[in-house]
This record gives sequence, structure tokens and C-alpha cells, in this order.
Amino acid sequence: MTSLRTLFDLQGQVALVTGGSRGLGLQIAEALGEFGASLVIVARKQAELDEAAAHLAVLGCKVDAVAADLGKPGAADDLIAQVADRHGRLDILVNNAGATWGAPAEDFPLEGWTKVIDLNVTGLFLLTKAAAKRCFIPQGKGAVVNVASIEGLQAHHPRQVGTISYNAAKGAVVNMTRALAAEWGGRNIRVNALAPGYFPSKMTGATLEQVGEHLIANTPLGKLGGPDDLKGAALLLASDAGGHITGQIIVIDGGMTVI
Repeated sequence: MTSLRTLFDLQGQVALVTGGSRGLGLQIAEALGEFGASLVIVARKQAELDEAAAHLAVLGCKVDAVAADLGKPGAADDLIAQVADRHGRLDILVNNAGATWGAPAEDFPLEGWTKVIDLNVTGLFLLTKAAAKRCFIPQGKGAVVNVASIEGLQAHHPRQVGTISYNAAKGAVVNMTRALAAEWGGRNIRVNALAPGYFPSKMTGATLEQVGEHLIANTPLGKLGGPDDLKGAALLLASDAGGHITGQIIVIDGGMTVI
């Protein structure tokens, strides 16, 4: 029988976390790093990456920071090649990088639709594809944790600004998670997703200012997501403790979607 400490242990594994310089991505990186993973955090802005890397290093994490714009053609293949060359392997991919755009559906600009879909769906798929082809399939093992959203499982309150491209993108991530889990299960690649509710962040700032009290009042636990609330689920899905879990979406929203 394997001990629980061993099942959760990520020593010797390399974890790539996109959007890892702040917010939910940084929270997930903290969890994986605490349990021994060598971290590669990715974001567009080097200054934010440097700050996050310094923070993680203070926590005792092994961390490498790589600036990349995953919305650009060729960025996914280049990033995975860089990680493989530097670290010799990749074991865990956390797809957290994303963007949103607010506008009424009837006036939604093509620019906003394209930006969100290109990063949240196309960029995510291309990076996952590159990771599987270069690392997971040859190694015979890999774990993918996609960060979806409750916005991909339901509509939002009509008092909120319309985010049709974000809703569509996160819905695509939910079903992409299931499809890849089914296709790659025989190759020992697990693909799961977290679907967070509302957490204070740069992305949710305007929404929480507008309807934050309403959202909290309609959440059974009566609070927004906090700085540790994704850690346990992310660690479970990334580690061997979740070795028989694939194709699943774990909702982390304080119960908002059950009422």
C-alpha cells in the first residue's frame, strides 16, 4: 500500500503553470511547489514573472520563469521545446492563462471574440498538444489540469456585463477536457479541469465591484474564493493521489452553482 504522502509527493516532477505570475495560477504554483515540483511559470510580462518567482523562491520552491504570449502562432511549440531542453522532461501542465472581454452580445466586437477564443481555447489546445507530443506520450505519463470556470457551465446574472466569448471559451475547455481524457487515457495521460467560481483577481475586479454583494449573498458558504481554495484540488489532480481521476470537472465555487 502506498502512503498518502507518497501519492501527493511531486519531487522530481516538472510542472508548467501558464498565467502563473499572479492570481489563480500563482496559487496553484504555490501548491505544486510546496509538494516538491520544479515549477516553470509562464506569463506575458517579465516584471510580474520576476516578482512571482521571487515570492515562490522565498517559499522554498524551485522555479523557472519564462515570458511568452501563448496567443501568438508558434508560441506553444517554442515554449514546450524550451521547457524540455532546460529541464529534460515535463510531467504536469496547468493551463491557467486566459483573457476575458465584456460587452453586450448584440454589440460584441469581433476583436473581443477572437482575442478570448485564441488564447483560452486555441492557445490552450496547442500547448496541451505540444506537451503531449513532446513529453507526455514519450514518457508514458502526464497530467493536465485545465482552469475552466463556472462561466463555462452556466450563464451569468443579467446584471453583469456580457461575456459571451468567455462563456463560450470556458464551455469549450470543459468539453475539450473530457475529449482529451477519453482519447489519451490509454496513454496514461490524465486530463481534468477546475471550474472556479468568483475569486478576487484582476480579471474579476469590475464584476465584483458591480455585483459582488449579490454573488456572495447567493453563495451557500457566503464568501468568495480565497488564496488557498484551489490548492487542494489542484494538487489532487496533478499528483498520483488523483491517479484514477480523468475527464472530470471539479467546481470550486462555495456552492454557488447548486442553488
